Amino acid sequence: MQNNKVIQGVEVFSTCPQSVEAHGEAYLQKVRDVARWSEQYGCKGMLVYADNRLVDPWLVAHVIIQNTDQLCPLVAIQPIYMHPYAAATMVSSFGHMYGRRIYLNMIAGGFKNDLMALNDTTPHDKRYDRLVEYTLIIKKLLDSPAPVTFDGEYYKVTNLKLSPALSSTLMPGVFVSGSSEAGQAAARAMGATAVHYPRPSAEYSGMAEDRLMDSGIRVGIIARDGENDAWDVAHARFPHDRKGQIARQLASKVSDSSWHKQLSELAEETKAKVSPYWMVPFENYNTNCPYLVGNHAQVADEIVCYMKAGHKKFILDIPPCEEELHHSAVVFEQAAKAFVS
Repeated sequence: MQNNKVIQGVEVFSTCPQSVEAHGEAYLQKVRDVARWSEQYGCKGMLVYADNRLVDPWLVAHVIIQNTDQLCPLVAIQPIYMHPYAAATMVSSFGHMYGRRIYLNMIAGGFKNDLMALNDTTPHDKRYDRLVEYTLIIKKLLDSPAPVTFDGEYYKVTNLKLSPALSSTLMPGVFVSGSSEAGQAAARAMGATAVHYPRPSAEYSGMAEDRLMDSGIRVGIIARDGENDAWDVAHARFPHDRKGQIARQLASKVSDSSWHKQLSELAEETKAKVSPYWMVPFENYNTNCPYLVGNHAQVADEIVCYMKAGHKKFILDIPPCEEELHHSAVVFEQAAKAFVS
């Protein structure tokens, strides 16, 4: 993973610390550190979250770019926060100033209370219809030298031209949740990477995701030379948390997100099984993705299964320290060798 080329077409992204974890210079230093570690250990980019609790993701992207040479911010975009023209302008501005490519993580929904506070009552599937229009306008503005006219159900623009223009080599990669049928349909319509929360690797035996659609997974990794050492780290980092479990149960009841329901079901199904696939961090409300825990070879075998299922993008959870990205890099290097052998 050191040279950003694990396997042709496979890209690994880390995740940026959230601003609720620290304030001021302490938070900025967290972002700088994780960005530098991510680039050092071969990540293509770094996901930056967006919701009503957090600082503006575009400002965080600026910090990432200023403190790295190649790392690409993967910026979460929520349509109710800004017009598609404003989002396209941000992408073209970063390209103009820094010659850096931006990735976009298109968000259809969000926390229910956030949506209610913004008076967004759009039904789940309709939010994906809106997201498709939003994304297509961004792509047209960035890709077309001519003024753009678009007449949709949610957005209309007439003879809209973007300046500064974006180099064709810097066109943004686009990600969107692929957990629901509406999300997968949106990914196809937008030409985006459909991001899934993976099931246990054994469930992928002899099957693959839609080969006609680029797909990826969101997953945490805790790996060490020895399996017991990895589990010791995992249990120390994510101890039993009854308050967190109650909060997760409450969140599950009010969420209309397909991924939340799917992960809650997986947590229950896998609770009694012994495997690298671990859902305790999700159950404790510490994170929103499964974890893979074990020695490097065990976790690499899991990653290979996901690669064989057609997943080419991997978004890792927030790294608590540089050591975790080092071990993740070892896992992907071993997975690369096993995948091609």
